[in-house]
Amino acid sequence: MPRLLLPLVCCVLVVALGVGAIMYADADDAPGLGAIGFLLILGAIGFGVRAVLRGRKRV
Repeated sequence: MPRLLLPLVCCVLVVALGVGAIMYADADDAPGLGAIGFLLILGAIGFGVRAVLRGRKRV
């Protein structure tokens, strides 16, 4: 469980950063920043799923 905690906390932080980027892009009318925020969210979700699946294999 402690091995899985750090990657998941990092994923949550990156998702929060991505949401913040999308919100700022919406307020500032910056489509590129919105796309970067969307990619950050998708990458963090993928990394989190990969970490969970690898954690289950070790058990």
